[in-house]
Amino acid sequence: MPEEANGTLFPKDPAFYKDLLDHMSDGVYFVDRSRRILYWNEGAHRLTGYAAEELLGHRCQDDILCHIDGEGNQLCQEGCPLTASMDDGGTHEANVFLRNKQGRRVPVNVRVQPVRDAGGAIVGAIEIFSDDSAQNEARRRAEALKRLAFFDHLTQLPNRRYLEMSMHTAQSEFEVHRDPFGLLVMDLDGLKQINDTFGHGCGDLALQETAKALAGALRPVDAVGRWGGDEFLAIVRNVDAQSLKTLAERCVEQVRKASTILEERKGATISVSVGAALARLGEMPAELLGRADALMYQSKRNGRNRAGVE
Repeated sequence: MPEEANGTLFPKDPAFYKDLLDHMSDGVYFVDRSRRILYWNEGAHRLTGYAAEELLGHRCQDDILCHIDGEGNQLCQEGCPLTASMDDGGTHEANVFLRNKQGRRVPVNVRVQPVRDAGGAIVGAIEIFSDDSAQNEARRRAEALKRLAFFDHLTQLPNRRYLEMSMHTAQSEFEVHRDPFGLLVMDLDGLKQINDTFGHGCGDLALQETAKALAGALRPVDAVGRWGGDEFLAIVRNVDAQSLKTLAERCVEQVRKASTILEERKGATISVSVGAALARLGEMPAELLGRADALMYQSKRNGRNRAGVE
């Protein structure tokens, strides 16, 4: 018989609550402290293809669902949100991928909370997971739009718009926190001659090989991209005069090495002329860019395939 509380009827029969959980669109399951699955609702069945009788008694460590994060890390072995929730008593949420019964990866959003006994001790955890396909597709489209806005389609490096923003950010941090930075202006030598002699397809390949070489020459903290046409720009952080010179020369050397690849494939050679300048307090980004640009043209006049540093 139901019992009345605050004007609402609450059935005592546990089957009522099981039926309620089974009608949820979300997947729900409970585990004990050893992560053994004790309950698996119909929503979990619909989302994964696995019925309760196939999973009850199995442990997460058996890796049937093969949860992975966006970087491909196997969460059932390390980094499991269920374990984290039981260890710290907190709520955890993550966007992960599971493998359904048909072997397909399904993006899901998981929310985990600890389960406590009457004395407050943690005896297990509950996970609620939902299909994240629509949200995942929306994130993919947003990332694609972001790439269109800030990336050069030919070289797959950041474009001028992104570099201008990065340059102004670096300048602001320099003015406020005195975090030093410099600019490298780099021009692909003789692109017009490559286009005229070997065709524009070879010219595009020259730009792509140059882009890869420059990205490999610089550090993760640096931002390098295509400034426009045959010109590249890098914002290099936490540098002094010597480290700026080292980075500029490394860019020249890496493009020189990449030239071997292009020469073997197309018969063309590539090199860059570089101008490198450290930021000065009170200097506008356009002034810094002008100094680096002038040094780059000086490198060209001095024979190309070299770096000028100030």
